[in-house]
Amino acid sequence: MKVLTANRLTDGEVVFWKAGHWVEGFGEAELFDAAREAEAEEAAAKGKAQATVVVDAYLIDVSEVEGGLAPVSYRERIRALGPTNEPTHGKQAVGGEVIEALRHAHGAARSTGRVDLIRRK
Repeated sequence: MKVLTANRLTDGEVVFWKAGHWVEGFGEAELFDAAREAEAEEAAAKGKAQATVVVDAYLIDVSEVEGGLAPVSYRERIRALGPTNEPTHGKQAVGGEVIEALRHAHGAARSTGRVDLIRRK
């Protein structure tokens, strides 16, 4: 499964793709499974074309964890949680099932989205 992510250009906030627009919460993100690979690539192309809205749109791998879904990559879990300097700031302060699943996910595999970006250069 994959999720499309980027950073909003106006404030740097990590955002996720959902049905044609960007949302702030990882739990709201649209999931693309293997059967929807073409749709995922189309969404990524649309996101990359919004140069005045977001920067660096790319697909990340997600997997099921206890309590929900979480990015496979440690870096992407940090991005989904918000700032790491204090758990009472950003998205972590909101709490809830999605945040708890992200906090308890483990493993540190790299995101294939980033690897693909590196290969293209």
